[in-house]
Amino acid sequence: MRKENFRHLECSLARALDVIGEWWSLLIIRDLFYGIDSFDRLCRDLGVARNILANRLGKLQEKGVVEKRLREDGSGRHHYHLTPKGADLFAVVMTLVAWGDRWEAPSGPPVLLRHKKDGHGARPIVVCAECGDALTPGNIRPVRGPGAKRPMALPLPLRPPER
Repeated sequence: MRKENFRHLECSLARALDVIGEWWSLLIIRDLFYGIDSFDRLCRDLGVARNILANRLGKLQEKGVVEKRLREDGSGRHHYHLTPKGADLFAVVMTLVAWGDRWEAPSGPPVLLRHKKDGHGARPIVVCAECGDALTPGNIRPVRGPGAKRPMALPLPLRPPER
């Protein structure tokens, strides 16, 4: 049986997946980052049924990730815009794109990212906001945070690596 949400889990990743975990959601967000912002263009680019796109956009609006705005050109038409909450997903989307380019694009990346300033290729890395060092699974450790309520929440006992 498929779960409808992950509210029962004390985990920020699970809560984020409740908001953006549907298949189409991150693709919609990606297109908004790429400047595709009208319903018709989103529908055409994604090849998604109009009712599914409307549903996903509605959920993203409800969760405060996307907002629908009236165009300023006087056309009476609307476009979709990422809120600050949605814009904060940039690193997530770009990191997933980089992962897909590396592991799921045998003929090479379908889209190349270029740094606007000087045109060189751009790829994301995850770094520590405090010291600038690259973050890896080997140099971080989870510790109990202020939002932890359950006794079994992190830190979990460390397990020795399987052999």
